[in-house]
Amino acid sequence: MKENLVIVESPAKAKTIEKFLGKDYIVMSSFGHIRDLAKKNLGIDIENNFSPNYVIPTEKKKVVSDLKKMATKLKTIWLASDEDREGEAIAWHLSEVLNLNSQNTKRIVFHEITKNAIQKAIQNPRKIDTNLVNAQQARRILDRIVGFEISPILWKKVKPALSAGRVQSVAVRLVVERDREIGDFKTNSFYKVVALFTVTDAFGKETIMKAELQKKIKDKKEALDFLEKNKNSEYKIKDIEKKPSRKSPSPPFTTSTLQQEAGRKLGFSVSQTMTIAQKLYEAGKITYMRTDSVSLSDFAVNAIKKVVIEEYGNKYLKTRVYKTKAKGAQEAHEAIRPSTIERKVSNNYNEQRLYDLILKRSLASQMSDAIIEKTIVTISSNKHNEMFISTGEILKFDGFLKAYKEGTDDENTNTSKQLLPPLEKNQILKLNEINARERFTHHPPRYTEASLVKKMEELGIGRPSTYAPTISTIQKRGYVIKETREGLERKYVLFRLKNEKITEEQKSETTGNEKSKLFPTDIAMVVNDFLVQNFTNILDYNFTASVEKDFDKIASGNIVWTNMIGSFYKPFHSKVEQTLEQAGKESGERILGIDPKTEKQVSVRIGRFGPMVQLGISNLDDKTIEKPKFASLNKEQRLESITLEEALDLLENSNSGRKLGIDPESGKQIIARAGRYGPMVQLGEKVGDEKPKYAALMKGQTLENISLKEAIVLFKLPRTIGEYENKVVVAAIGRFGPYVRHDSKFVSLKKTDNPYTVQLDRAIVLIEEKRETERKRLIKTFDEDEELKIINDRWGRPCIFYNKKYYTIAKETEPVKLSYDDCLKIISLDPKSETSKKKKTTTKTKKAATAKKTTGRRKSATTKRKTTTRRKTSTAKKKT
Repeated sequence: MKENLVIVESPAKAKTIEKFLGKDYIVMSSFGHIRDLAKKNLGIDIENNFSPNYVIPTEKKKVVSDLKKMATKLKTIWLASDEDREGEAIAWHLSEVLNLNSQNTKRIVFHEITKNAIQKAIQNPRKIDTNLVNAQQARRILDRIVGFEISPILWKKVKPALSAGRVQSVAVRLVVERDREIGDFKTNSFYKVVALFTVTDAFGKETIMKAELQKKIKDKKEALDFLEKNKNSEYKIKDIEKKPSRKSPSPPFTTSTLQQEAGRKLGFSVSQTMTIAQKLYEAGKITYMRTDSVSLSDFAVNAIKKVVIEEYGNKYLKTRVYKTKAKGAQEAHEAIRPSTIERKVSNNYNEQRLYDLILKRSLASQMSDAIIEKTIVTISSNKHNEMFISTGEILKFDGFLKAYKEGTDDENTNTSKQLLPPLEKNQILKLNEINARERFTHHPPRYTEASLVKKMEELGIGRPSTYAPTISTIQKRGYVIKETREGLERKYVLFRLKNEKITEEQKSETTGNEKSKLFPTDIAMVVNDFLVQNFTNILDYNFTASVEKDFDKIASGNIVWTNMIGSFYKPFHSKVEQTLEQAGKESGERILGIDPKTEKQVSVRIGRFGPMVQLGISNLDDKTIEKPKFASLNKEQRLESITLEEALDLLENSNSGRKLGIDPESGKQIIARAGRYGPMVQLGEKVGDEKPKYAALMKGQTLENISLKEAIVLFKLPRTIGEYENKVVVAAIGRFGPYVRHDSKFVSLKKTDNPYTVQLDRAIVLIEEKRETERKRLIKTFDEDEELKIINDRWGRPCIFYNKKYYTIAKETEPVKLSYDDCLKIISLDPKSETSKKKKTTTKTKKAATAKKTTGRRKSATTKRKTTTRRKTSTAKKKT
């Protein structure tokens, strides 16, 4: 007879655990959290010591009901949610909502889903750790307070529907500041001088040896002067230095390092990595994947030792003990590793790839150092005192590199090392050529998801369980976009000294390629500036890190969570009220004075797209009053400090946007500004009946970086590119992106096509491709109505297409056999159809009429009963 109920948070986890438990156990899933803070009235009773008001969402009520029924039937309840704070909170909520008795309720934890781990957990149950629960509650409540109190200010002061968050806003700030750092970076050129020497060994074999000049050459003149000095020069080896070195393996994976390495080596996004890791964990293939610990259990070390000896040999084994450097490491007590070492764990390609990465890193962590011999050769000239340096590496013993080599985020690092030939001190070298190539300084790299996680971890922002959700959130909410942008062609100069002659070549290279990088949107910049200005402490990196440390202290029982929230809330709420009051007083407006030219009022306020200057008064009721003019503030300007003179300069120069220059064809001004539907460029101004032209910015362009040349190109659309089948073909950009239009039909351009350069032959190919696709989609048409068709939808499923709507066909139905009447019947039964809606309306009307009649009858019966009662009372009185 079954007497035990085990509750976990995931159906997949439940399925795996069920295999290891006997017939006495039933395993059920809570499908994550079963309750959360109410959305109404903040969900927190501030006055009652921040008491949370938890509610069960509608979609979880059946789950709770099923768990309650089963819990009342069985003798012992085992709460087996994950061992981190989130898992502890799930266990606590289950205990509270299901009204579990502490006498027969047991909390069990395990960091891997294996038979031994589950049985060991069953043998060592414990009580729910309220400190861990309170740490999770504190995080949830603090984040709710910050989000719910700041977001309405953003709606009022910046733009509706925006959101702010304690961690997400700091992550956005990192991306915004890096973008501006790149924008402000001044590229400088210099010359890198490399000499190529021919070395002949004892057997007459020639090898080219590369050597780099120690000194960086500043400019073209200095480069030419240096090459002149090297004419007819003799070179010899002044010194040879050999340095033995060792390279040690990295520790096993934590959440952060797994996300970084999977991004570098496998091209996974942070959320993709965590989704796949979750599946591997729930299938019992790896240990718990939310951890900031690098330690390994004795069991794991022994298992790895066995594999290393079997596959690589004793000399490759070196047992290591890793200690966690992260302060307050709190998620789990072991690094991410295979539960049991297997080579094949999944038929899913990406699951197997991630598992292989984890396996190799775990094996390498217990392997010997790689032994490298580094050779440094110093080469002198008899014509000058500058030295050429040639370096080479020899891998004496590969050690852990036989199993695994770690990736890097540095895109400018050249990891290839030359192998030097046998050399001797004072050996004369034959010069082949010297190249002085113009190089350029690099701006700091943009963040990838992986490098942003690394930066957040360095600053102490967030914890293993929050990295992936934070990075996903800032992208979903439109603050950050992840995309690949092509580089630009750049010219450079190459001077070459060969055969005592100096030649000059003009060459080109592509620079600035950005692959899967994070870019801030315009709204991110506006919101970031507003928050940094008004809520400095919330956006401060040190403050965010100190809050995380406070959560760690709550988890270890060193501080009371309500005290921590209270000390934060009072000054924070005061600042919120002050900001709201300021918004009310200003109505988003501070009057600066009168423009002497127009004699109109000049004011500053927060507009829909950020801080701006306004010339004139807004009056929607009086149509005779001229509409005001606007201009955006510069990045360094502030509402509270801008002067009248500065505001007038902005109005004159920016023309409600950023002045780019004059269009050579029309002679009109072009500006970049935020329009009703997003960032755009404007050509000219409204003069009488003549209206300005507008063009939306393309992907990758922003108001801050678009140039005049790029803006002029945007006005070339729509562009007639020729005729096909005696009908005009036009290229343009629409609501859903670039397209070509032919015969009143639209064909989307591919990512590789540019609407400004696409030619007629390419457009014809795309038009015919779409026609072929539509022909393949078509299954059946009807003479009775040309609009009604049976087609395959975008996912290849048969459906009825009628009046621009799709109607599902049952799986068991053969689409080809459907008649016209069959199709009409399916349409009429579908909830989307007008016929169905009419039937529903008729049914509702009938029900309402029936209900009205019933109510009328009830009222009539009630009235009759009352009348009868009154008559009987009257008769009795008379008799008396």
